[in-house]
Amino acid sequence: MAADSGGGPRTPSVRIGPIDLAARVDEALAVQAVAFGLGPEEIEVRRHIVLRHLDHPDARALGATTADERLVGFVYGMPNERGQWWSTVVEPYLRATGCVHWLDDSFVITELHVLPRFQNRGIGRSLITTITDAVDQPRSILSAVDTESPARGLYRSLGYQDLARQVLFPSAPKPYAVMGAPLPLRRRG
Repeated sequence: MAADSGGGPRTPSVRIGPIDLAARVDEALAVQAVAFGLGPEEIEVRRHIVLRHLDHPDARALGATTADERLVGFVYGMPNERGQWWSTVVEPYLRATGCVHWLDDSFVITELHVLPRFQNRGIGRSLITTITDAVDQPRSILSAVDTESPARGLYRSLGYQDLARQVLFPSAPKPYAVMGAPLPLRRRG
């Protein structure tokens, strides 16, 4: 699937498709570092986390690549399991809002990042809709920094709603919101 590159003829077109994220983990983390503002220590910690997640038999990953195969965005996720670290952190917050059932039979979007230069062109939307269209779960959940950001706006436009806010993850400097949406995700008008 090709995403609209926008920005005129000098902007390279971008292809959305499956990638071997384990083989391209350093490229993906470079994208995440720029898009999310991570330092070298955080990148190294996240490298181990990503590789551990990819050991899950139902983990899926998609990339946004240019014609010269440069990775400019990626998404990955897996079916949620209550024993996973993320679930254990968010469960009390979801229980407090009456939304704990969202942890069952959900596909969790673990990471979604697009280089800033390629944002606002439908790439993030294509990544998340393409990955969730291919899963068997009836809903999707994710966490995002709890601010009014373009990412939260994108998620809302796809049908995600806040399930819990001000969620604190150990060592995260900012609170997060947990969001959920029924699948398939909402499409534009």
